[in-house]
Amino acid sequence: MEPRDWQLTDDLGEFLRAAEDFLRSRPALHTVTLTVAESLRTRGPYAHGAEPPRFGVLRDADGSPVRAALLHTPPRPLQLTPLDPEDAAALAARLAEEGHQVPGVWAERETAAAFATAWQRRTGVTAEQSERQRLYRLAELIPPESTPPGRARVADPADRELLARWYVEFAADTGGRILQDPAEWADSRLAHGGATLWETPDGTPVSLAGNLPESAGQIRVAPVYTPAALRGHGYAGAVTAEVSGRAAATGAEVLLFTDLANPVSNRLYQRLGYRPVADFATWTFA
Repeated sequence: MEPRDWQLTDDLGEFLRAAEDFLRSRPALHTVTLTVAESLRTRGPYAHGAEPPRFGVLRDADGSPVRAALLHTPPRPLQLTPLDPEDAAALAARLAEEGHQVPGVWAERETAAAFATAWQRRTGVTAEQSERQRLYRLAELIPPESTPPGRARVADPADRELLARWYVEFAADTGGRILQDPAEWADSRLAHGGATLWETPDGTPVSLAGNLPESAGQIRVAPVYTPAALRGHGYAGAVTAEVSGRAAATGAEVLLFTDLANPVSNRLYQRLGYRPVADFATWTFA
């Protein structure tokens, strides 16, 4: 087999010139890397953290087309496109030799496990799988059998405080870390109409479905959140259907991730017409 070489850089432009065609060749599998790279391009290198991001591509030694890519925005986990175990081990060795701090890895399930195993062997850290996710693609929207009273509306600046509060509550509910100032997160969603609320007939917001901007012909729905006391009334299904339908109407491919530990949300999205694409995992390193 032709020897392969990881080429690492701190330059987003250099990374995109090398990797963009590769990332766009399988946009669903690479959706997170594409959207994070676009966010860094439009909002600046510190859009996702106080430390500078790191990028990389894997090529055969002869300089052939890119086979894989990495993106890291500390303190978030390292993001990897699918790799075989040998290439994952080579990357772990390279990053360890350079003293690169890796708090965890997020990737397609087998890739994440391969890198976690290699990083643990190389550095001696403890690696633990902390989350399992499934990527879904909307095949054809199936509206809910019944819709709760109320309506969907796109959030406006008057909802800024609510969005910020629900961002914090969503992170707590899902066991995630708050890696962005909540008010800044709300502002970023308001800037592109990326937050839709379901409100009751008296105008009380009861559920949220967000969406990221279109990237590489796709729109990803995230997050979907209903406060615990308001669940069980069909609000999440109604607002997710609204956002999904609006995204599909643009001609974009519509995607979303679910936590595999939550069977309720997985059933909900499949009832709405979402179909599985691939499973992903997050491993955390002590």
